[in-house]
Formats: sequence, C-alpha cells, structure tokens
Amino acid sequence: MIRARITGTGSYVPEKILTNKDFEKYLDTTDEWIVARTGIRERHIAAEGENTSDLCLKAARNAIDMAGIKAEDIDLIVVATITGDYPWPATACIVQNKLGAKQCGAYDISAACSGFIYALSNAVAQIESGTIKRALVIGAETLSRIVDYNDRNTCLLFGDAAGAVVLEAREGERGILSSHLHSDGSYFELLGQPAFGTAVTPTEEIVRDRGYFLTMQGNEVFKVAVKMLAEVAQEAVEANGMTVDDIDLLIPHQANIRILEATAKRMKLPSEKVYINVDRFGNTSAATIPLALDEANRAGKLKENDLLVLNAFGGGFTWAATCLRW
Repeated sequence: MIRARITGTGSYVPEKILTNKDFEKYLDTTDEWIVARTGIRERHIAAEGENTSDLCLKAARNAIDMAGIKAEDIDLIVVATITGDYPWPATACIVQNKLGAKQCGAYDISAACSGFIYALSNAVAQIESGTIKRALVIGAETLSRIVDYNDRNTCLLFGDAAGAVVLEAREGERGILSSHLHSDGSYFELLGQPAFGTAVTPTEEIVRDRGYFLTMQGNEVFKVAVKMLAEVAQEAVEANGMTVDDIDLLIPHQANIRILEATAKRMKLPSEKVYINVDRFGNTSAATIPLALDEANRAGKLKENDLLVLNAFGGGFTWAATCLRW
C-alpha cells in the first residue's frame, strides 16, 4: 500500500525574542499574569525585511536536508499561511523560486491555524493518487505584521515562525493514515482580519483606527476550540480503528496553555502525551504544528511506529486532525 510518509522535518524561528518583560514596559500587564493566562513566556519576531517566504525557505531547507533529497526532486510545494508576502502571487511560488525547485506545482492554503493540516491533507491526496511522488508542505506566519501591539488581548499571544515537512510515497503501514477537515463559517466574525480584503475598501480612517490588525473575541473562541479540538482528535483515531489510549503523542496547535490543558482533559489524555512548546514561541498559527513536530523529531521524542495525532483550530472557524504512524 502506498502511503505519504514524512521523511524530513525542518523549522525556523527569527532571532529577535519578545519577552513578557518587554510588554510590562508599556502595557498594563505582568509576566506572572501573562504566564498564568496563556502559558507564554516569550515569542520570536521577524526582523525588518524578513518576510514569510524567508522563514519558509529556511525551514524548507532544513527539512530537505533531513530527507536527503534535492530541491529539484520536489513535485509540489504547499504553503499554509494567512500572512503571505503578498495577497498574490502565492508565497509558495516565491519559495519555489528561491529553493530552485524547478517547475514543480506551488500554491498557498488559507485556513488560519488549521492551515498546516489542510495543506498536508492536500499533498497526501496527490501522493496517494499517484499524481506526485514528493511534496514539501510548509506552515509559516509573520503575525507580528498584523498584530496591534497596543491591544493586550491579542499582542501577547502571537509570534513568527515556520515549519516544514517533506512527504514521500512509500510502501507499508507507516505514514499518514487519515486527515479530517471541518469548518463553520457562522463564527467568522470572532477571529480574523476584518478590514483587509475585497469586502472592505481601504480608507485613511481604517488605517487611522488601526482596523488593519487581527481581532479576536478570546472567550468565545475558547469555548468552541476546546470542544472541536477534542472531537476531531477522537474522530481521527476512531477512523483508524483505535482509541485515545493508543496515541503515543498528541501534537496540538499551540494556541495557549489553557486550551491545551482543557483539550487534554476532555480527551482524558495524560500530560506526558501532549507536546507543548507554546511557552517559548507563542501562537504561530499555521506554523505551530510543524514547528513542534520538528522539535520533537530532532529531540528524539518520536520513535518508529509511534502513533501521532496532530490537531488544530483556527479562524473561519476551521478545525482539523491528522493521524499518522511515524
């Protein structure tokens, strides 16, 4: 049986670090309050002139090196992002050119924090159908460019990063077992970037009132996120004839520590089976899962035949999970 197997992982975070102490200098907050509410201690911020494609490129090269292939061997590049270099062309096309992955297909997917799993599912389907043999899937964000650093409800949460995986066609039982994608657009006003796009004509007033930035109704998002994250992870394992007890490691979207803990509790999953790095990177949207996956892989936490579940929830609303045998 042909499956799409992850043969290389890679990640990159910018050098600049923004700590909770930095926020104390100008916001009505403290390090203790931020940690208690979010679990976040620091986040990485892209340098001036460092764009999403630049983050993608460094993560991609790390994944390609681990896979032991060349950029020219790649048949498809899919980038999950809501903060691309431009509205169009696709950031994936810019990455394709910078990598030298000549003439392969390249496109972006916009599904917010669920974007990486959506992108992964797209690439897997093409590998399983025999259309392609190798794909590069990247989740990357420079959220610092759309965050209002005077809004305490959002600016404390987000950081910049990129993570990537190389997928290759392989025979056997190891690889991506299934992916499960969901959405509910009735919640779209609770999390998004409302004053950017063709639905809103840019005006001086919008810019003056800081309407360009990301907005979020955190409490309402929390209520839906925990329920859907647990349910979609359960769906993924059950679809493969297994239970939550069979999970060796859950790698969830790193939104904040309260969502992670509440999801694990709802799933009755012990904390040692949940990978957490939100304290060091914050919420990097589509980058959180591939960043955590690469960290876990390079730290030797993933063993052959381990059952992994990746799950995410994001604006749209979108939510998704992937079940894979490492």
